[in-house]
Amino acid sequence: MRRRREEPGWLHGKPPPLWARIAPVVALVVLVLVQRLTQGEAEVGFFLAGLPPVAAFAYGAAGTAVFAGIVLALLGMPWAGSAHPRGADLATVAAIGLLSVVIAWVRRRRDAQLVSVRTVAEAAQLAVLPPVPERVGPVRCAGLYRAAQRGTLVGGDLYDVRVGPFGVRALVGDVQGHGLAAVGTVAALLGAFREGVLDDPELVGVAARLDRRLLADTAGAGDAAGTAGTAGSGEQPELFATALLLEFPPGLDLVRIVSCGHPPALLLRASTVSEPDVEPGPPLGLGLAGPNLAVVTDVPLLPGDRLLAYTDGVTEARDAAGAFYPLAGRVLALERDPAGLVEAVWQDLLEFTAGGPRDDVALLVLSLPDAP
Repeated sequence: MRRRREEPGWLHGKPPPLWARIAPVVALVVLVLVQRLTQGEAEVGFFLAGLPPVAAFAYGAAGTAVFAGIVLALLGMPWAGSAHPRGADLATVAAIGLLSVVIAWVRRRRDAQLVSVRTVAEAAQLAVLPPVPERVGPVRCAGLYRAAQRGTLVGGDLYDVRVGPFGVRALVGDVQGHGLAAVGTVAALLGAFREGVLDDPELVGVAARLDRRLLADTAGAGDAAGTAGTAGSGEQPELFATALLLEFPPGLDLVRIVSCGHPPALLLRASTVSEPDVEPGPPLGLGLAGPNLAVVTDVPLLPGDRLLAYTDGVTEARDAAGAFYPLAGRVLALERDPAGLVEAVWQDLLEFTAGGPRDDVALLVLSLPDAP
């Protein structure tokens, strides 16, 4: 499963590109040649003083110091063709070179700290929402996650697939908000779901567990806000999530589905796409998704059937004209490679929106193995 958003690496903790390292050297050679060929008709030698600061963004402190020394040596050599600089001029260039060395040292140190912070942050986010394996028990899985906030791996969407004593269970959800502010809620829901996979014999019990988890978090957030004096109105912050729960019971060719205010999954069967007739329940966190209100729907599965679960970041993405992305109408044309369906949908979504949606996106494809 791929969740990394491609970003420019330069000045983001990664080594500078090759052209950035070559450019100061090329500029140095060009300036010296121009000065030599013009023989004083065009005085460009002092442009050399601007090269050490440029080199500081591509080299370390030692490399920048060497570059500054070369510039000083060239300015002091008569054969270079530049006007003979005075002592004050050389002192100014030396000061610029020294400042460039300091800039290079600070940049390298900052880049090392940035790499360390990003590595720890990515490890923490992957611990919250690890990649979905290709197979969980008898169920084949393929997932894709894209966070709306640049530079993050986890946002306000979530999914997970786990095997337990009651079969394989999957969760696809969308919490209020997105970005890093929603990661805490995502972690809490995933923890509750993983406990429910092991402990709750009924799928509605898992939904009730998730609902209680959000209610407890809402109450805790309200108490913290009141203690800090930021809730002058006495109202607790609203916290809710939509979720789609799926269960593949052992030995049965069917899937059980519970919807808590979430968009329905798509059933891909041969050359047709349909939405299973699932009665939607209320979102989680409102205190309403208990066993009496959550309804379980059994959907028979045939060999080759696949279920595509998604979050509203997919279907609410818009093109330049403001039209919503028609997932159900386009998914069949994108399933040339079943194993790469989620990636194909994402690429199509990028083209449709001319750059990508502004909300978190989660896609999860689940299927039972074909009959022997």
